[in-house]
Amino acid sequence: MTTLIKSATIIDSSSPYHNQQKDILIINGIIDKIANSIVKKESYQVVTLDNLHVSCGWFDTSVSFGEPGFEERETIKNGLNVAAKSGFTAVAVNANSNPVIDSKSAVEFLIHKAKGFATNLYPIAALTQKSKGIDMAELYDMQQSGAIAFNDYKKSIENDNLMKVALLYAQNFDGLVFSFPKNNSIAGEGIANEGINSTKLGLKGSPALAEHIQIARDLYLLEYTGGKLHIPTISSTKSVDLIKEAKKKGLQVTCSVSAHHLTLNDDELHGFDSNFKTSPPLRTKSDTKSLIKGIKSGVIDIITSDHNPIDIEHKKVEFSEAKDGVIGLESMFGAVNSVLNLEEFIENITSKPKAIFGLENQSIQENNKAEITLFNPESNYIFTKKHIISTSKNSPFLNKELKGKAYGIYANSQLILN
Repeated sequence: MTTLIKSATIIDSSSPYHNQQKDILIINGIIDKIANSIVKKESYQVVTLDNLHVSCGWFDTSVSFGEPGFEERETIKNGLNVAAKSGFTAVAVNANSNPVIDSKSAVEFLIHKAKGFATNLYPIAALTQKSKGIDMAELYDMQQSGAIAFNDYKKSIENDNLMKVALLYAQNFDGLVFSFPKNNSIAGEGIANEGINSTKLGLKGSPALAEHIQIARDLYLLEYTGGKLHIPTISSTKSVDLIKEAKKKGLQVTCSVSAHHLTLNDDELHGFDSNFKTSPPLRTKSDTKSLIKGIKSGVIDIITSDHNPIDIEHKKVEFSEAKDGVIGLESMFGAVNSVLNLEEFIENITSKPKAIFGLENQSIQENNKAEITLFNPESNYIFTKKHIISTSKNSPFLNKELKGKAYGIYANSQLILN
């Protein structure tokens, strides 16, 4: 199959065609030619779209699909379709299924189920057996089977020695260890950011201090052990400061922020809408500004959707009873593109996360493999349920104005468009 992408503005700082409008000819999954104008033939699959921009394929480092065990939330098949139509050529899938992805065979199951799709699936295996935080899982075996990192999704490791041993052990095979930033003793049963809004609304508060204490502990352990540590979905000003200081010391620490923490704050809670119940909780406007500065300064390495489908039975209930989690693949670009410039967004969802997770970033150049995201950065629209193709509909961006739409992807010799 030969595909011709017409009049596309290339956003790729590693490409000689950066910020230039070009035609791109792809033959059998390889970029054959990039030129000002390429004559189309009858046999070509031609892509002509309004204000078309392209970049290296987007990579989301925190996605949950439910399967196996929670197929009512999302299946791998539909989840990968959602990812492709949302602009993602690769996703890292969390271990929070039933059973938990904590063994060699479970990792292989995920990889097998994802074969043949345009979007690549990379498993993040559990750090501990059944994600219970007691005994370390078989990390080496799972990495040999295809796991790219280790994380007990949304569960902090309370046992200090267990985290220390994990950081030491993973160095034997260059493994990447996650630590969710939450001290459970301090957070208690809090369900909203501890502050003015939680007090006004009568919601149990979970202070940002719970995040700070856990990050500080993990950074002390990392300084002692060496190795590589990733702190997912930070949410506060102090967290940015702590990681900034650790990087200055030369520690191998990276971190991510979710699209909803970059763009929303705890003022949203006044309607008691459970679609705004997240972990970590939405923080203050001041925290949101600090997170944006963290991206711009390079302290924060990755932007993620933190896509976590939750079925209606566990979401459309009282705020205090609802499960944490939001979907974010479909809305991610439109939300973040409203608060960051385009190149900042692209860097933190392509080259930087791929380098951290050991994946190759395919630059848009002739003779390279075609892994391309197609999008329009200037499209303004109100995000509604018609834009959601996930099985679950728990989006915090419903009825909000977004800026920018993903058209789809070209990857694995497949063109997938909305």
